[in-house]
Amino acid sequence: MATKLEVEERVVEVLKTVYDPEIPVDIYSLGLIYRIDVDDELNCTVDMTLTAPGCSLADFIVDDVRMRIEGIESVKSATVNLVFEPEWNQDMMTEEAKLELGMI
Repeated sequence: MATKLEVEERVVEVLKTVYDPEIPVDIYSLGLIYRIDVDDELNCTVDMTLTAPGCSLADFIVDDVRMRIEGIESVKSATVNLVFEPEWNQDMMTEEAKLELGMI
């Protein structure tokens, strides 16, 4: 059985495969993931945001994140909370994401 740390590392790997369909950068590198918590029973809770509160693809992205995390071996369940505090801004992006988007 995997440890909490191993599951958390695998969650990060999986999140790096989820893309906002309108932006060619993964949601983790965009800074949209605010919190990843794995409890002792290997239930995973993720707090995430979107680049814009009115994003028409919000349900699609949240469901994609939940399904991909639930697909990780050892994860018992996944809960994805969509939050808007703090408000996302471009400073939350990794340097690689900024480079990919031509911002630096």
